[in-house]
Amino acid sequence: MASRSAIVFLLALAVTAGGCDRQRAAAGQATASADNAIAPDEVVAAHPAKSESGKVDRSHHGAMAIDATFTTPSGERVTLEDFRGTPVLLNLWATWCAPCVKELPSLDALTAQLGGRVKVLAVSQDMQPEKVAPFVAERKLHSLQPYTDPEMQLSLGYRVNLPTTILFDAKGREVWRVSGAMDWTAPATRKLVDEAI
Repeated sequence: MASRSAIVFLLALAVTAGGCDRQRAAAGQATASADNAIAPDEVVAAHPAKSESGKVDRSHHGAMAIDATFTTPSGERVTLEDFRGTPVLLNLWATWCAPCVKELPSLDALTAQLGGRVKVLAVSQDMQPEKVAPFVAERKLHSLQPYTDPEMQLSLGYRVNLPTTILFDAKGREVWRVSGAMDWTAPATRKLVDEAI
């Protein structure tokens, strides 16, 4: 069996070729701070599925959620199955991913607007989960909870780059997914989320 460091090296190599779903910043354009730059041990899916950034992908419509575990803010291990009975908006992000960080405030606002009718799960794919809660608190994201997936079971399982958001209906079936950052407060985006209600 390959060692963890060899696996991380291979995944980092894949990210170098494919990378986070971020565009290069123009000169002077703001991005995540240097403290949040991608580290060699923080990677995403090895061979991500190709899709156009910001486009709604319905090709997986009806597929059941994968059986991957992740961690709640209180440290409990859960799967998407544990949220069955309520529609779920799953957002996969990381502190080092500039488009992820950019969309978090609008995702936080959407979470507050939904009032629990759709469970918003913003699951960090950072391999250092201890930095996620302070990162969320520092940005004053009051509605989003710091879920973590340091083993990247979700991003690897779905074979996606970051950020990726997947909407599931109350029965745990996929409705659609979007690769890339979104404005979650836009009326058109809200209509997409309402498809699961």
